[in-house]
Amino acid sequence: VDTMLEARLQSQQRSSQNGRETSLWSSGFGMKLEAVTPFLGKYRPFVGRCCQTCTPKSWESLFHRSIMDLGFCNVIQVKEENTRFRGWLVRRLCYFLWSLEQHIPPCQDAPQKVVESTGVQNVIPGRAPGGAGEGQVPSHVKREVQRILGHIQAPPRPFLLRLVSWALLRILNCLFLNVQLHKGQMKMVHKAAQAGSPLVLLSTHKSLLDGILLPFVLLSQGLGVLRVAWDPRTCSPILRALLKKLGGLFLPPEANLSLDSSEGVLARAVVHAAVEQLLVSGQPLLIFLEEPPGAQGPRLSALGQTWLGLVVQAVQVGIVPDAMLVPVAMTYDLVPDAPRDTYHASAPLGLWTGALAVLWSLRGWGCSRRACVRVHLAQPFSLHEYTVNARSCWGSRQTLEQLLQPIVLGQCTVIPDTEKVQEWTPVTRPLLALKEEDQLLVRRLSCHVLNACVASSAVMSTAIMATLLLFKHQKLLGEFSWLTEETLLRGFDVGFSGQLQCLVQHTLSLLRPHVALLRVQQGDLLVVLRPGPGLAHLARLSSEVLPAFLSEAVGACAVWGLLVGRVLPEGPWELQGIELLSQNQLYHQILLLLHLLPQDLLLLQPCQSSYCYCQEVLDRLIQCGLLVAEETPGSRPACDTGRRRLSAKLLWKPSGDFTDSDSDDFEEAEGRYFRLSQQSRCPDFFLFLCRLLSPLLKAFAQAATFLHRGQLPDTESGYAEQLLRFLEATAQEEGFFECVDPNLAISAVWTFRDLGVLQQMPSPAGPMLHLSPTFASRDNQEKLERFIRQFICA
Repeated sequence: VDTMLEARLQSQQRSSQNGRETSLWSSGFGMKLEAVTPFLGKYRPFVGRCCQTCTPKSWESLFHRSIMDLGFCNVIQVKEENTRFRGWLVRRLCYFLWSLEQHIPPCQDAPQKVVESTGVQNVIPGRAPGGAGEGQVPSHVKREVQRILGHIQAPPRPFLLRLVSWALLRILNCLFLNVQLHKGQMKMVHKAAQAGSPLVLLSTHKSLLDGILLPFVLLSQGLGVLRVAWDPRTCSPILRALLKKLGGLFLPPEANLSLDSSEGVLARAVVHAAVEQLLVSGQPLLIFLEEPPGAQGPRLSALGQTWLGLVVQAVQVGIVPDAMLVPVAMTYDLVPDAPRDTYHASAPLGLWTGALAVLWSLRGWGCSRRACVRVHLAQPFSLHEYTVNARSCWGSRQTLEQLLQPIVLGQCTVIPDTEKVQEWTPVTRPLLALKEEDQLLVRRLSCHVLNACVASSAVMSTAIMATLLLFKHQKLLGEFSWLTEETLLRGFDVGFSGQLQCLVQHTLSLLRPHVALLRVQQGDLLVVLRPGPGLAHLARLSSEVLPAFLSEAVGACAVWGLLVGRVLPEGPWELQGIELLSQNQLYHQILLLLHLLPQDLLLLQPCQSSYCYCQEVLDRLIQCGLLVAEETPGSRPACDTGRRRLSAKLLWKPSGDFTDSDSDDFEEAEGRYFRLSQQSRCPDFFLFLCRLLSPLLKAFAQAATFLHRGQLPDTESGYAEQLLRFLEATAQEEGFFECVDPNLAISAVWTFRDLGVLQQMPSPAGPMLHLSPTFASRDNQEKLERFIRQFICA
């Protein structure tokens, strides 16, 4: 892999402006260079293993430790050696020759097979006239099926695919320094493809470029033409026609008609048949599990769950015996197609608009702001195996209103022993056509795979720099290396390597619109944040670091909530370290925060209960040194198991098996106490962890303050706009712009709706939000605000 230094030197040779910046950096940081080596011991942490609880056979069979030794390849670096020819002319035409040599297997769609499929044949008798003969398809019904199929897909054009691959290779080399792919991850996917089952790639959605970049990467690695399930709302008709010829799939509008509509029934049958034929032919399919970038709404995509439900049903009815699911993630230093006000861009992307966006990106980025990209392919696993082993640790679930509202109002202190149900993603009509248990299976599978995608994503240098600038800004060079090591120690990979000075230089050049560089005495540089809405952009970048520290951040905020009622927040750390914290109190406080935080943020695996996660949070706080065990006088040490009677009660239990028989274990936990560690590094690290969740929690607290100011009744989107304007006005006064984010405003509105603070009622103009009678009084509104603010570190 080319180091960042080599790539940076090449770009400096092409730009005189970069040369002037280099002299500034060299004089500012000095000549001493420190290397950041993102490896733990000998090996880079290999991420993306599948769940051992739900898919144990896949966990063993599709992985070998030797693939961890394989390095990275730069997909867009094509040279003479990547072609079959040699010579000076080949060196100038290597991109063109490489695109001609790509193997594009024949993947002709079969409209006749779709018409003859069982699902379509079962629907046709209801639409055929009485005179139609048995086994014959009326011509008008056949034309209707072909019209619907034309909305869904078109035969891929090999010439167009090669032409676009050549153009993409040139554009990507202008936009990015490199597009890195781990060879070991690619080897796992090749091994899964050789098993004979079709590949279904389930991906995050960071950029509109993902749907073009991922097929290009996999085509270059010999996986053939990737069929991409696009969102028709994001593309104009002309762009949809082009994407279909490149292998794109689109859900026809008739598929979302009511379940008793004959047009909707026929369209859904054709979609089912098209997906079945796609899986039978063995063509890989790409489904985005997240909503398109800039879309206001839940994180999980309703359209992605629809396509995944079609795949699940095809496997369950036996059209194909199995399908291999591959979690995929794309991470960018900076997303090139994300404007600053991207959440206002609701118009579909047209062909000419996309071309102008590319030209603008090439002009705006140039050689000085070229970013890096990482493609992550997690370990494939069997869909059939997951379907057999899928389970939820808790049978009963309750709403957030049932779980938290009595505690917020002070009516009780006991948290019900059950899980939280929080479904923000709307259910589409094709998914409603499935059985209820299949709908639940698809929702849990989507959350499970998205958790795997996030866990396998590498943390980029811009995310680390934005986190340091917002929450821990002292000495960037030393803290950049420190945060890199802490991220690696938690099993997350990073998307960079090289010399520390060049990494910081490259990262700050990408973030230059949001920071100012000032020369101070002794030849050093001072990095100052530019006040204003740009801080919200840095907060969105820093959220990519949160998954690596999420457990510790939840635990730190929970500990702060326990201490805030006992000692003064501004008191010294030594005074706060005197307080004893019982394990039951920690469990209780962590559970309260877990129920308050949105499921889209936590992304807990369905096979893991909240109580298991509470224990994981507590273990993480102990491992990182923030909490130390405190033995009470006269009690037996917690590590002393020699005198326990093994015959009376087993010391082990299955993972996640928390039932009434486990109450003795929680009673035993009452005698376990902890206190804050008094190590010198602990206060800063504790505050750093608390501040990671502060944008979300402050947005929730501001939403509680806004309850008596908002104009209700109003629609959800209208009230979210009101709240966003209030957050902007408050940020102008307080200078805290990190929570000025439309997604945070919508999360606050939906959380308050689930909590029973806001009630949704029907009206002639559509569903409207009303303030709940329970929270109409200022006293209850203040209780809600105090409940949220107890977790916010001042």
